[in-house]
Amino acid sequence: MTPDVSSAMSALHEAALAAAQAADIEPELLQLIRIRASQINGCSLSLDQHTRGARAMGDSEERIREVRVWRTSKLFSPRERAALSLTEAITLVFAGQVPNAVYTEAASLFAETQLAALIWAATVINAHNRIAVTTRLEGSGAPPTAAARRG
Repeated sequence: MTPDVSSAMSALHEAALAAAQAADIEPELLQLIRIRASQINGCSLSLDQHTRGARAMGDSEERIREVRVWRTSKLFSPRERAALSLTEAITLVFAGQVPNAVYTEAASLFAETQLAALIWAATVINAHNRIAVTTRLEGSGAPPTAAARRG
């Protein structure tokens, strides 16, 4: 395929992760972001990977289940809610711009470097999801190609 682009994508992922670590973003929060973006994008491969990661970090089954309905759940902190809201707005940016209220709420709860790291984390997982689903990566949840259906 495109090994140079794949390597660059891996480097971007690592840089975004390093920025999040340097900004003291909790790894558990990054998993929530990745789970929510993967749910929206319909990427079951990433969803499985990041829900397993969240469990390994000690997140409860109940919280993992409720990521999809975080707005009505009482299990998420204001910072988690702001990060999830920002992630949704970034993931669904085609439906309109990131609303000022969403950005302002996140900016009020996260330092500038943390906010930048959250934006990069959401952007990177969205890119990974889109590549996996578009290329029909096994386990991504994308419809099989015609050749795969013929078996």
